[in-house]
Amino acid sequence: MSSATLAVWRALRRVFGSGSTEVVALAEATGEILEGDRIALTGPSGSGKSTLLQLIAGLDTPTSGSLTWPALGNRASLRPGPVGVVFQAQSLLPPLNVLENVALPLLLQGEAQTAADAAALDALRALDLDDLAAKLPEELSGGQAQRVAVARILASRPRLILADEPTGQLDHVTASTVIDVLLASADATGAALLVNTHDPAVARRFASHWEMADGHLFTMTTESSRS
Repeated sequence: MSSATLAVWRALRRVFGSGSTEVVALAEATGEILEGDRIALTGPSGSGKSTLLQLIAGLDTPTSGSLTWPALGNRASLRPGPVGVVFQAQSLLPPLNVLENVALPLLLQGEAQTAADAAALDALRALDLDDLAAKLPEELSGGQAQRVAVARILASRPRLILADEPTGQLDHVTASTVIDVLLASADATGAALLVNTHDPAVARRFASHWEMADGHLFTMTTESSRS
């Protein structure tokens, strides 16, 4: 049985600046993500990993080339909903407590308050964060805030999860827990998961390994993730 194509791009290019200040962040990249894929994206800082992830998420537009989401809809329909993004930087809303932050995307999708709160609490429990539900972001450690951001994405049950260095600010044990939950959640829902990481231990846990260098994308599948 074939898997749905969630994102596909051809000769994708992203250039910042012009003339003497031009920087080619992404150079003629081609690839696709299918439902159920498990992909680790690696490469040195400045190689274009975050640029590619932001383009796939619909957060940025390419300079040239094509990018579509055949099974997800158009760019405007990607978030909140089909695509969930875990950022490396702090992304929680300061005025809202932890439960409210996690429930917010569900409310934006039209969920009732009771259902949104229940789903948010379930996601927090999966990351052992339910005891922090009433706390504000300013009361959390960096590691706790990042795990809450992961819970916020998982509560929405997206079909494509994109994570930009989700373990970069975490200790080894917490990082392993976050990857455990991301993989388990993707398995449970059939979602595709793409993780941008510098950590070889994280990359080894994924069936497919993509590498970037100087804006070029190289795809290397280590074992079948499309059976």
